[in-house]
Amino acid sequence: MAEVFPLDVNDQIDDEDLSDNEFEEGQLFDEPMENEESMETVAISEEIVNPKDEKVGPESFELLKVLGKGGYGKVFQVRKVDGRNKGKIFAMKVLKKAAIIRSHKDTAHTKAERNILEAVKHPFIVDLMYAFQTGGKLYLILEYLSGGELFMHLEREGIFMEDTACFYLAEIVLAMEHLHNQGIIYRDLKPENILLDTQGHVVLTDFGLCKEAVFENSLTHTFCGTIEYINVHPQARLGSGNDGTRPIKIHSFFRAVKWDDLYSKKVEPPFKPSIAGEDDVSQFDSKFTKQTPIDSPVDSMLSESADKIFQGFTYIAPSVMDSLNKEIPMSPWRYTRSPRKGTQPMR
Repeated sequence: MAEVFPLDVNDQIDDEDLSDNEFEEGQLFDEPMENEESMETVAISEEIVNPKDEKVGPESFELLKVLGKGGYGKVFQVRKVDGRNKGKIFAMKVLKKAAIIRSHKDTAHTKAERNILEAVKHPFIVDLMYAFQTGGKLYLILEYLSGGELFMHLEREGIFMEDTACFYLAEIVLAMEHLHNQGIIYRDLKPENILLDTQGHVVLTDFGLCKEAVFENSLTHTFCGTIEYINVHPQARLGSGNDGTRPIKIHSFFRAVKWDDLYSKKVEPPFKPSIAGEDDVSQFDSKFTKQTPIDSPVDSMLSESADKIFQGFTYIAPSVMDSLNKEIPMSPWRYTRSPRKGTQPMR
């Protein structure tokens, strides 16, 4: 059945408007036409107006390159091959359930990573687009950040000049401030976990060691992180007190930073990655990108009871769902036309 559009109280309608064969069901008109044969039409259906949720799985993505590898799985560059965002490039983090479930802490960290990525939206924190699972694996589909790791750029440069270091640190401060305000502690901050976007802005990734619901006067007792980057005396860290990031922001090292402009990405990054295209991997370590991208089969499957631990893992980002409104074919047509009455604004 065709969709019925409500009339505004100021719209006029009479029997002439509804005369036989003048306005066929489901037809919308772009602008006044000389004859009815040239008019554009679109059929409005329930599927268009109220679409079903998109079903996403491993088969929805084509493996392109290997970007990294860890103890629990790999990170791939992938291309979506169907549905919404078809053809778009993403990063796909694949985790093996059997390896995760061996440790209660690892299981908790994985679930926390999934929940945090859904809850946290910030200019300098990676976006989670999809999450799904199979019998043996968990999949996180993240925005692809073609600028590569900050670690790689630091390694190539050897040293960052003070203004460059100030820029990167200031954007990191804003990301960490946002996390702390939501009771989230990151616990693995290092150049390897900071990527650059196409413009050169930092983006915090890898939330596998994060912990949720940690507010004032709360303590954690897990010894975790990367040993090379741990400060022996946490109390000596700038910003570790009750004032949060304020002591950092007012420090003379950041005297030239305009924090609001920085948050709005109005400050030009000191370095813009040289990117040839959307799928460029030149800014990632070639020891990974040269590998054949294979999502290897799992060795064993979890029991039904054990698999319930990962219940509710599936996710589609609101931005993906919102984009559907822009894809509805009826949206470009802003006028209805009766051949006798001329063009009427559509409400």
